[in-house]
Amino acid sequence: MSQTLAQRPVAGLPSTAPLLLHVFPSFAVGGAQVRFAAVANRFGPRWRHAVVALDGQTDCALRIDRGVSLTLVRPPAGGGGPQRLLGIAAVLRRLRPALLVTSNWGSIEWAIANLASPRLPHLHTEDGFGKEESGGQIGRRVLARRLSLRWSTVVLPSTTLLRAARSWRLPEARLHHIPNGLDLRHFTPSGPKAALAVPGEGPLIGIVAALRPEKNLGRLLRAAALLRRDGAVFRLVIIGEGPEREMLEALAAELGIAEQVLFAGHMPDPAAAYRALDVFCLCSDTEQMPFSVLEAMASGLPVAATDVGDIRTMLAPENHPHIARPDDAALASALHGLLGDPPLRRRLGAANRARAEQVYDQETMFQSHAALIDGLVAR
Repeated sequence: MSQTLAQRPVAGLPSTAPLLLHVFPSFAVGGAQVRFAAVANRFGPRWRHAVVALDGQTDCALRIDRGVSLTLVRPPAGGGGPQRLLGIAAVLRRLRPALLVTSNWGSIEWAIANLASPRLPHLHTEDGFGKEESGGQIGRRVLARRLSLRWSTVVLPSTTLLRAARSWRLPEARLHHIPNGLDLRHFTPSGPKAALAVPGEGPLIGIVAALRPEKNLGRLLRAAALLRRDGAVFRLVIIGEGPEREMLEALAAELGIAEQVLFAGHMPDPAAAYRALDVFCLCSDTEQMPFSVLEAMASGLPVAATDVGDIRTMLAPENHPHIARPDDAALASALHGLLGDPPLRRRLGAANRARAEQVYDQETMFQSHAALIDGLVAR
């Protein structure tokens, strides 16, 4: 059940703290939302935050510390075209934030509305493309980004996205590559493990993901069916919620694997769940620099993943043989090599943890985001 807009109390802070208005297509738990929560928690009273969740989903508010000033703002009422842009402009005038922060294509109308005078300082974060652009960018969207983000600062967490953003022909100085980082003290190989009541026996494969089309959880279920057909013994847990849950549960039943699959739903803090896994799997059609893979690496897990975004850059080189092209059989093969070899799983997990410690500590990410935000607010 998603949190309603009224359920998150507002922590009071002096009105002198700059107000940042964040617009998310959804404030359900996902990579961009988790990063925002981590940055907000790290800097506490440095800024006040207002969040617009365009789909009304606000689960990620549960990740914001109580000492952080957070207001959940209802998006303007329906309507499209000029009427909607006028409604957005009215919200911007009413709140008068020191900085507008938009996230991904789903919030682009707010960047367009902000082109009107007086234009607010604007930071746009692009964390990836939806399923409709998994095979390449849509031309009209490229043009819209080129026009609406011309005077904006744009943050890209992956080198793949940075290359894509250059096709928007924005000034190079406005593009900033800031890799995602992680709390390596919280996501660790040691510590309490979640009690995941997954039926059956064998190594536990897991994924933490929103159940949306671009995550292609159906591919993982079909790969699991292939593994079972070939005699592999395993269990599977899917952690997350989303619009495809009912369809995926039906698919698991149709494939004959429902008895060894647990749909665990949303977990606000999945750290203990990662420690209960033996193998982490990513099955997406499109990703850039997924937090779930970073969390799995920090938790000391081997990873079987589709070859998308910056996955090859992220994972330890020893783990690269288990990166697969995005199809069912290839993913099944990447998983199969890990299921029957506990020593291999331990070696790859240790290599991934070491890689996370070397490259993806969150403090570097925090300071880079803070420097950008403070610079824009000071304009």
